[in-house]
Amino acid sequence: MALVLSVSGSPSPTSRTARLLRHLDARLTAHGHEVAPLDVRNLPPQALTGADVDHPAILEVAQQFLRADGIVIGTPVYKAAYSGLLKSLLDLLPQFALAGKTVLPLATGGTTAHVLAIDYALRPVLSSMGAGHVTQGWFVLDRHITVEQDGAVTVDPAAAGPLDQVLDQFSAALNRAAVLAPAGASAG
Repeated sequence: MALVLSVSGSPSPTSRTARLLRHLDARLTAHGHEVAPLDVRNLPPQALTGADVDHPAILEVAQQFLRADGIVIGTPVYKAAYSGLLKSLLDLLPQFALAGKTVLPLATGGTTAHVLAIDYALRPVLSSMGAGHVTQGWFVLDRHITVEQDGAVTVDPAAAGPLDQVLDQFSAALNRAAVLAPAGASAG
């Protein structure tokens, strides 16, 4: 099926955003997709803050975006917008790094006051980068994500149902894009 790049824009090593993404990665794998996780916080800080587009790690990430058929972008919401760490990475990618890609935006945060961050902060940037299709995104309250002692993630039923629905829509959009792609064509 499709190759999905699952990007966590959280700077936190104990990030609920990253853990939620890894939980969703397993669901996408169950849908038959190949998933490659990317935690932006693991990239060299000097490359991100120094805008070093020629750094080998940034060049490799740009290639990962190019190879992917779909991108899941997950971010915590800080001050009504996506994380600065995610912004740093997006700024270093080529202008049309998302050209022709199916993209699923996800956000986590402490209050429903930030629910519009996906549509008013993140979606315009993804569109400006040439995303072929930005699917319905979803915002999950931090308190709806429980990390068990064994590392397993449980999503509160109030968020799990809608989250499953947007993930299924993303998967279906990837499958439609694969059917519509000319035989032998590569994504990006």
